[in-house]
Amino acid sequence: MSDSITYVYGVARDVAGLTEFMRSLKGVANAPVQLVVDPRTAGDLVLVTSHVPAHDFQEDALKRHLEDLDWLEEVARAHHGVIEALTTRTTVLPFRLATVYLDDARARDVLEGGRALFSERLARLDEHVEWGVKIYVEASTASAAPSPAARDDLTPGRAYLRNRRQQQSTRDSAYQAAQQAAARVEAAGRKYATDWARHRVQQGALAGGAGENVVNDAYLVPRDRCQEFRDVATRSADGLWGVRVEVTGPWAPYSFATPPGESGSTAESVPQ
Repeated sequence: MSDSITYVYGVARDVAGLTEFMRSLKGVANAPVQLVVDPRTAGDLVLVTSHVPAHDFQEDALKRHLEDLDWLEEVARAHHGVIEALTTRTTVLPFRLATVYLDDARARDVLEGGRALFSERLARLDEHVEWGVKIYVEASTASAAPSPAARDDLTPGRAYLRNRRQQQSTRDSAYQAAQQAAARVEAAGRKYATDWARHRVQQGALAGGAGENVVNDAYLVPRDRCQEFRDVATRSADGLWGVRVEVTGPWAPYSFATPPGESGSTAESVPQ
């Protein structure tokens, strides 16, 4: 087996100057980024690839590496860096992290086998970007302490029950406010976006901020409607108590990309 295998970042439209632009990019494993084309057919689609060390991306090694958060973060940063750089020049259909093939020939087969679907999806993503919207119920709200008692003669048991009712009422009000904020964002999405994706809410360190993440959505927005969508989404918590809205973007449209496996071709498990 060769010492290197082909890592694929995604499919892109081939535009003037793209090959020269690639020469300035370094990708996963600090490897140069290059384009793989299929000379057997006419078309404007290319695979964006790098040659990476086989010993790091063979099946067993990759399984171990995916449990190494430092390694995974380094690969993810490099992968996303290439995609984000490409979006400044052309439309990109990102592939999943660590999509690898034995060699460029196998990668070309994927490009040819998925050409019709890739072309359709790229046409849908042309001049669009992704915006993320997360809604949080603030931690201080969800566990808010009750107001001082109006009466001082309650027994400990009655005081405890009263405090629990007050805490539950506080939480319920915050979650209702979060639902209102979500409805406002969804209305903005219907007005300005062309597609919408709901992701699993994030917990712990992944949540990215204080509070409980209760909505984690992505919107596909035309470039010329971005400012309007962002303005409305950012204001969606105005006047609502205990709710925080985080709007991020613009990003490459990861949430709206078709993985290679859905095109009828699958990323290979590289054997030892």
